[in-house]
Amino acid sequence: MNPPVIMNEKKIRRLMRKFGLFCPIRKPNPYKARIRQFRESSVADNIVDRQFQYFNPREAFSTDISYLYYKHGRCKCYLSVIRDFCTHEILAQVVNPSLAEDFVLDTVNQLYQYHGSEICQNAIVHSDQGIHYQCLDFSRLLRDKHLRQSMSRRANCWDNAPQESFFGHMKDEIRLKILECETYYDVRKVINEYVEYYNTERGQWSLAKLTPQEYYEYRKTGEYPLLRGRSKIDVE
Repeated sequence: MNPPVIMNEKKIRRLMRKFGLFCPIRKPNPYKARIRQFRESSVADNIVDRQFQYFNPREAFSTDISYLYYKHGRCKCYLSVIRDFCTHEILAQVVNPSLAEDFVLDTVNQLYQYHGSEICQNAIVHSDQGIHYQCLDFSRLLRDKHLRQSMSRRANCWDNAPQESFFGHMKDEIRLKILECETYYDVRKVINEYVEYYNTERGQWSLAKLTPQEYYEYRKTGEYPLLRGRSKIDVE
C-alpha cells in the first residue's frame, strides 16, 4: 500500500481551484429553520397510546408525511395524508413540491372540506413529533377545529404504526409507477388514483373483507354489504 500523501491545506485549496474541484455541502432546509422559530416549546401527550382499534369512525385520525421520488429518482416531492384509525380510509391527501409548513395545514383543511360534517366533537389527530406538527399554526388550527392533538413518543415509529404501514404498502404497490412520472403533476395524479382505489376497491381482512368506504357505511348502518338482502352479521 502506498504511504499517504501529506499536503498543506493551502496547497489542497490551490489544486482544487486549478482543476475545478469542490466539495458539495448540504444546506439547511429553510422551511425547517423557519418552523423551528415558531414551534411550541412542548409536544402533545400521546393520547392514542397505541390503542388504534378502540376508536369509532371519525373519532381519531393519524397523519404523517412521506417522501416520493419521481423522474427516475432525480426529483422528489412530499405526501401528507390523514387516515381514519377505525375505517382505514384516507380522508385527505396533499402532494407538495416542498416542505413548507402550509403543507400540513392544507391537509387538515381538506379533511374538513370533504368530511367536516362527519367528524366527532373533540376527535383526535395523532402524529409523530415532526417539526411540522409542533408548528404553532398547526396546533392552533386543530384547536380552532375542536380537535385534540396527540403525538407519538420521540423516535418511536410503533406509536404511529398504522400510518407507517399504509405508506409501506402504498410504496410497494406504486413506487415504480411514481418513479416513471416526469412531473410533479403526474405524481399527484398517480396518488389520487391510488387513494381512490384504496378507499373504494381494496378490501381488507381486518375490515371484515370490506373496502374502507364499505366498512364505514357498515359501521353507520349495521348492514353488511356482502350479505345485503339476506341477513346481518356481527364481525366485530
